[in-house]
Amino acid sequence: MHVSHRPRASVRALASTACCAVLGAGLLAGAGPASARPSAQEAAGSKVVGYFTEWGTYDRKYYVKNVETSGSAARLTHINYAFGNVTGGKCAMGDSYAATDRAYTAAESVDGVADTWDQPLRGNFNQLLKLKKKHPGLKILWSFGGWTWSSGFGEASKNPAAFAQSCYDLVKNSKWAGLFDGIDIDWEYPNACGNTCDTSGREAFKNLMGALRSKFGSGSLVTAAITADATAGGRIDAADYAGAAQYVNWYNPMTYDYFGAWDASGPTAPHSPLTSYPGIPKAEFNTSATIAKLRGLGVPPAKLLLGIGFYGRGWTGVTQAAPGGTATGPAAGTYEQGIEDYKVLKSKCPANGTVGGTAYAKCGSDWWSYDTPSTIATKMTYKNQQGLGGTFFWELSGDTASGELIKAIN
Repeated sequence: MHVSHRPRASVRALASTACCAVLGAGLLAGAGPASARPSAQEAAGSKVVGYFTEWGTYDRKYYVKNVETSGSAARLTHINYAFGNVTGGKCAMGDSYAATDRAYTAAESVDGVADTWDQPLRGNFNQLLKLKKKHPGLKILWSFGGWTWSSGFGEASKNPAAFAQSCYDLVKNSKWAGLFDGIDIDWEYPNACGNTCDTSGREAFKNLMGALRSKFGSGSLVTAAITADATAGGRIDAADYAGAAQYVNWYNPMTYDYFGAWDASGPTAPHSPLTSYPGIPKAEFNTSATIAKLRGLGVPPAKLLLGIGFYGRGWTGVTQAAPGGTATGPAAGTYEQGIEDYKVLKSKCPANGTVGGTAYAKCGSDWWSYDTPSTIATKMTYKNQQGLGGTFFWELSGDTASGELIKAIN
């Protein structure tokens, strides 16, 4: 669930959305060409990919400089800049003021140098270029779509080559030459329902990713955030993710938001469990089930990254400390009901229990679930055991000022 200043949903409320009953078919395994295979180092699970939100510079006052001062920049291998829009069958700028126009003061700037009125490039893009100068190995991808802006992919899929050309022209624009090392697609969801419902067919995603790989070539990264819905006939089955795997460097399965206060009365359940547990409301709604499903369809484990949310989801009106309790609605959050950053929850409602490889907390009548440095360590052990390509997270501003969660990833 992306854009509109909200973290993304991976599985989000299947039962509550009538449009989401999508019939799936078996998926074909896809072997990847050499150009899309990770290097030996990356295959060892070393990728650390963090999303940076374009809108976070407004209400959150989270700037590119914070990626540096928190120590996160030194620990990241890749940043996904979220989001570009998809409209009229083409890739488009999201918020041009935030991306290229906003003037940064010396205090806000990565290198302590203020923007001038007449410089050709300002905004997040210029700040990210400064960050890359400090960290030459850091790669940056421009992510398109998200929860709010995925409705344009259906139109784009009608002419994949034209879409790919438009994306290439925008991502590789000479005004920000050297900034982006590739493109990330966040289509929520091909041939299934997210914020809107897509009926472009099971092959649409594969065709779109194939066109992007063809246009961007082997020298650029092509990745995609994908659904974590491993239920039979669910969203993974709705599109040919295995067939499209040959075109991507890696997938980011959104293994969080399995449960949340869109089910206002509960039952309470951690939004990003690593494993199933007795009493889990839906057995397939956990990270290991998602990874097992994608691997079983033939997606190479080195092309799968483990997803972590740097935030929690919560209910209020809860009397039971253990998961599975009833509730009266979403708990209060800083920007949106039912959701809160880790950096706030850490002290507001400290974790006092674990289940399914993640943490939960009850304070007063509020009940929250979120990952902690300790549970992230557990997930890293799982990632290494599975031979996954690395870790990604949504999103950078949810961490503490000292980067506690990203340190746990490393």
